[in-house]
Amino acid sequence: MERKLESSQGIPYKEFFFVGITTIASSLPISSLFPFLYFMVKILKSSIYDPLFLRVIFNTLFGLSVKYWMAIATRFLLGALNGMLAPIKVSTGWGVGLVVGPAIGGYFAQPAKQYPNVFSEKSIFGRFPYFLPCLCISLIALVVLISCIWLPETLHKHKDTEGEIEMIDNSRSTLEEDSHKQKSLYKNWPLISSIIAYCVFTLHDTAYSEIFSLWAVSEKRYGGLSFSSKEVGQVLAVAGAGLLVYQLFIYRSVHKFLGSINSSRIASALSVPILATYPFMTHLSGFRLGIALYLGTILKGVLSITIITGTSLLQNNAVSQSQRGAANGISTTAMSFFKAIAPAGAGALFSWAQERQNEAFFPGDQMIFFILNVIELIGLALTFKPFLAIPN
Repeated sequence: MERKLESSQGIPYKEFFFVGITTIASSLPISSLFPFLYFMVKILKSSIYDPLFLRVIFNTLFGLSVKYWMAIATRFLLGALNGMLAPIKVSTGWGVGLVVGPAIGGYFAQPAKQYPNVFSEKSIFGRFPYFLPCLCISLIALVVLISCIWLPETLHKHKDTEGEIEMIDNSRSTLEEDSHKQKSLYKNWPLISSIIAYCVFTLHDTAYSEIFSLWAVSEKRYGGLSFSSKEVGQVLAVAGAGLLVYQLFIYRSVHKFLGSINSSRIASALSVPILATYPFMTHLSGFRLGIALYLGTILKGVLSITIITGTSLLQNNAVSQSQRGAANGISTTAMSFFKAIAPAGAGALFSWAQERQNEAFFPGDQMIFFILNVIELIGLALTFKPFLAIPN
C-alpha cells in the first residue's frame, strides 16, 4: 500500500467511492430507525430503553419482527456483525446515510397507512408495517456488496517466499522499533485523552439522536411536538442534507482556519445554547416551528460532525502511521461501549422526565436537554489542558 501510495498521483476517487458507499450502507440500518422506532416498539407492546451479506439478511429480518425479542436479537446481530465502521471513517458517507436513512424510514414505514391506494392492509407490507424500509436498505446493501468486488485490499499479500525474505531483511529494524512502540500505545496520553473526549461527545450525540426522535413524536401535553414518523423523517433528512453540504464544501475551510482543537471547542460551546432552545419550540406551530426546528437540527448536526471529526483527527495525529490501526481499534471499542449505553440511558431519562411535567426546576423536557448540555460541557472541558495533551 505504501508503494501504491507513492506511485499514485492525485486523489484516489475510485477508492473513496467504494469506501463511501460501504459507509452509506453501514449507516442506513441505524439512521432509518429514528423516524419509526418509537411506533414499531409501541406495536410490539413493549418499551425500550453490521459483513454486508449478513447485514442484508438481518436487516430484512428486523423489518419482519413481530415480537420485541426478535427485534432486539436482529439489531444485536446487525451491530455485532458490522465490522465496517471500525476500519472506515468517511464522515461524508455517514452524512449521506443521514439523509437517505431517515427519508427511507419516514416515507416507507407503515406504507399501508400512508399510501392505502398502493399498499393493502392484507399485503405483506400491511401485516409487517416496517418491512418496506428495511427491505429497501437491504437491497442497497446488496448492491454495495456486489460493488465491493472492485474494492482493493489494503493488506499486502506476498506471492513468493523470496519477496518475503527480502522484505524482512530490509525492514527488521523498523519492525523492532514498531513493536516497541506498540507496547507503549496505552501510555500515549495524547491518544488516550483524545479518545476519552471523543467518547464523551459520542455519548452525547447518540443520546441526542435517541431523545430527539422520542421528543418529536411525543404528545404536546408531555412537551413534545406530536410528529408522525414521516414528519420526523423529513426533519432528519433535511438536517442530514445540510450536514452533507457542510462536509463537502465548508468543513475543510473551517478546519484550515481553526484547526482540530479550536473547531471542536467552538462547536461544542455553540451547541449548548442551540440545545437550550429546543424545549421552547413546543410553544411554536406552523411555519415558525418549521423554521426553528429545521434550523436548530441543521446547526446541531453541523456542530456535532465538527466535534467528532476534530477529535478523530486528534487521535490520528497522536500516533504514527503504523499504529493507527491499533489506535482506531481502541477508539472504536470505547466508542461502541458509550454508544451502547447511550440509548438505554436516554430512554430512561426521557421516561423519568415525562413524569415531572409540573416540577419547578427544569420540568419535563427542559430537564432532558439540560442534562444533554451538561454532558456537552463535560466534553468541552476535556478539550482543554491539563487533560487534553497535544502531541509534539
